[in-house]
Formats: sequence, structure tokens, C-alpha cells
Amino acid sequence: MATPTDGLPGTEMTSISFRDQLWLSAYPLDRNLVFDYFALSPFYDRTCNNEQLRMEAIHPLDMTHLSKKTGMEYILHEAQEPHLFVIRKQKRDGPEKVSAQAAYYVLDGSIYQAPHLYNVIGSRVVRSLYHITNAFAQASAKLEKIGTGTDNENEKVVGEADPADVQVKQSTTKFVDMKEVMRVDSILAGIMRKLPPAPPPPAPLVPVNNAAPGTETAQTPAAAEVKQEQTSAGGKQSNIEGGATKRLKIERY
Repeated sequence: MATPTDGLPGTEMTSISFRDQLWLSAYPLDRNLVFDYFALSPFYDRTCNNEQLRMEAIHPLDMTHLSKKTGMEYILHEAQEPHLFVIRKQKRDGPEKVSAQAAYYVLDGSIYQAPHLYNVIGSRVVRSLYHITNAFAQASAKLEKIGTGTDNENEKVVGEADPADVQVKQSTTKFVDMKEVMRVDSILAGIMRKLPPAPPPPAPLVPVNNAAPGTETAQTPAAAEVKQEQTSAGGKQSNIEGGATKRLKIERY
């Protein structure tokens, strides 16, 4: 339990809390008595207008009297009985002119000072940066393991395998260095930019026969050879037939 000497009211006191279990055991915590309970905490400023109303035997949250005064005051901003009560400290400069100074909340009998919005946002940003930095560190460590080929699980499997299989696997395993791959890609890209564009492929040759009837066309060597072979084969066939005819005539005589 915090004491009144822990800090001055209105200063940064988000690191402390207040709870009086004896008071909570003796009185119910509702909207009529929550301010009396709050007045026991170190967050309460006894120079406020609410304390003047208490000394005059007037309810400290009576807005008809508070609106007629100027200076520091506390109001019950929100209440969800019996668990949550929000008390706001504000400075009154006129009946309708007030400026908020701080906020306090009573949660299940414990009183806390609500942090400022910029403190909440700053804390969230620092926490986010911490997690992002850790994520990048873990990703960098895994990428280094991939580049150097030092994987704990793979090393464990290799240690338990057959030595012959391990030797074959080590001889066939190729470790990829990502930095080297990126360097080679950049070199190749630079070479490709310096080279002239490739020429278009040649058009296919289409045979054209526009010779008039009765004219002889030039024959390719392959066609001439085929024609010569056909002529020689025809001559051999006629010789064979002539020889057979002569043999038949001889046999008849």
C-alpha cells in the first residue's frame, strides 16, 4: 500500500497503486463512497475544491457547488459498480471552462493513475521495435546457416548415418552462397546489357519451280546421282534379260 509520502498529487505516479483492505471490508464501494475511499490515497490533492466541500459537510462531487468555484477539482467521470470507477482531475476556470489534468481509476478496490497517451504510444512503439529487431536477427541467423550449410538437424542425421553414405552425401552436397549467387547474377546482367541485340533468325528456304513447259531445269547433284543410279539399274536388268533369252535359244538347238 502506498503512503502519502510516495509522491506529490498531480505528478507522475503511474508506478504506484493504493489499496486499503480494512476500509473495503468495512464499507461498500459504490458511487457515493468511492470518493471518500479515493481521498485516502496519495493521488488526492487536499487543496482541491472537493476538500472544501467536505469541510462544509457537502457531498464532494456535488456539481452545483463545484461549478461555482475555480481551481483544481475531481469529478466521477465514469462508474461501473462495483468494479470500475474513473475519476478525473481537472482545472476549472469558469462554469463551463475546464481542462483535464490527470485521470485515475479504481479497479476492484485498487487505485491507479492512468498513464498519458504519449507514454502508452511510446511504450507500444518500443515494444514493437524490440520484436521487429529480434525477428530480423533470427531471419539473418537462419539465412547465414543456409548460406554456410551449417544446419544442426542435418549434422545430427549425418552423424548417425553409415560412414560410406556420409562420404557419398558430402561429396555430392553443394552449399549455396547467396552472396556469390547475387554477385554472379549482377555480373551476367551487366554483360547482357553491353551485348548488342541478337539478329533475327533467317527465313526458311521455299523451293520455287516457275520453268515453262519444254525447257530443262537444272538438277541438283543429289537428283543427278539418283537418276544415274536408276539408269544403271535399268541397263543391268536389260542385260540379264538378254542373257536369259540367249540361253533358251541354245538349249532348243
